[in-house]
Amino acid sequence: MSVNKVVLIGNVGKDPDVKYFDNGGVVANFTLATTERGYTAANGTQIPDRTEWHNIVCWRGLAKVAEQFVRKGSQVYVEGKIRSRTYDDANGVKRYVYEIYADNMELLGGRRREQDNDVPPMQSNNQGAPSYPVQSNVDDDDDLPF
Repeated sequence: MSVNKVVLIGNVGKDPDVKYFDNGGVVANFTLATTERGYTAANGTQIPDRTEWHNIVCWRGLAKVAEQFVRKGSQVYVEGKIRSRTYDDANGVKRYVYEIYADNMELLGGRRREQDNDVPPMQSNNQGAPSYPVQSNVDDDDDLPF
């Protein structure tokens, strides 16, 4: 058995780069920064913050959601799988690229624009079906066995 699952929460580094294809397909690419906070070790050594940059790739409906709602600086939750590819650059040097192919994405509300203040965080899956969180009115005193 094997699992290829990535879960990230971070800040978007640039507005998505969106491309539409003749066959109707669409892809959105953006960078996401995740930061591990620094600390002071027991012996007094200062350990600085460590930021990793991730290349996020969204296809189809999720790409359209990214185009409409994802902006530089916004905080995003991304679930997906890691993929690698290689190419030869202009000088013939082999380059390696690691990308996160997003399956699900949730906008967490960091750095919202003023006109978006009344809109709850939105979730979407790769089929482009956005959904807003639903509040439940179920009492805690119900008689359900779970």
